[in-house]
Amino acid sequence: MPKSYGQKLKILYLAQMLMEQSDESHPITTREMIDYLATHGIHAERKSIYDDMATLQHFGMDIISIHEKPGGYYLAGREFELAELKLLVDAVQASKFVTIRKSRELISKLEHLTSRHEAVQLHRQVVVAQRGKSSNEQIYYNVDEIYAAMAKNCNIRFQYCEWSVHKELIPRKSGSYYEVSPWLLTWEDENYYLIAYDSDSKILKYYRVDKMLHLSNCDTPRSGADAFDALDVAAFSSKTFGMFAGDETSVSLQCHASLTGVMIDRFGTDVSIRPIGTDEIRVRANVAVSRQFFGWLAGLGTQIRILTPPEVRTSYTTYLKEILDCYGHTEEELHEA
Repeated sequence: MPKSYGQKLKILYLAQMLMEQSDESHPITTREMIDYLATHGIHAERKSIYDDMATLQHFGMDIISIHEKPGGYYLAGREFELAELKLLVDAVQASKFVTIRKSRELISKLEHLTSRHEAVQLHRQVVVAQRGKSSNEQIYYNVDEIYAAMAKNCNIRFQYCEWSVHKELIPRKSGSYYEVSPWLLTWEDENYYLIAYDSDSKILKYYRVDKMLHLSNCDTPRSGADAFDALDVAAFSSKTFGMFAGDETSVSLQCHASLTGVMIDRFGTDVSIRPIGTDEIRVRANVAVSRQFFGWLAGLGTQIRILTPPEVRTSYTTYLKEILDCYGHTEEELHEA
């Protein structure tokens, strides 16, 4: 390597060394920097290292100099603090739509945003990532294609799938393609969903992005702008259970006061709540009434009940009776099964 060329690279290698190897607990001495540069065929003297550190500081790198022996330098300020990187790692791990392989790749990239010493704290968390992960890596290309379609203001087409008993994604409608106008990607219940306008039914619908196959852009301009503009996304998320569709209804619920936090977590701080006596509260919320909503209610047991409207109350009792009927077999029938 020519000397002049190596000298041009010297300050870049030093910056890289500080980013990858230094932190408050692991300062790098001038001697270590000189030795590191030597491995790259670059000769350096102490005075030139001092000048390079001053240049990097002037450039904006938050480099701290330690004067007490053995002395050294470390990079104090980074784009992300360690606590922020841990938060991002946790988000990657919690995302079911991110496959195990992609989780490891993303976490590995996050590790490069801190020193190798602190990166160990991120790497140790990878072991809890292997739970309920998607196996469909096509989702990353789907997301990119959807964003491209929204930027170009055009429709997308794709096959929409469902799981078979053989754990395979099988296209619905005998493989026919869906064509919709994409408006928003949202992350709900640890899954990625697309909110899109269906011009045939003239309503907004939502689709699991990891269940889309052979997705591509169309030349057809998007439609449904008015419907999307009228959508309150935050309210939509709070009243929809598991992103399953249902008729939006104002429902009155009465439950034990200990469930106040549960109601606020589910419906938001704007939900109407008033105390009934000392032990109960009455809640009014807009809900997309579906079997998933009923399942959520059933999970809260006897501490909650539907007051109004009567047709929703009746539908819920029917739902519960249907479940009970599944367990109404005789002991002989169960043994035969």
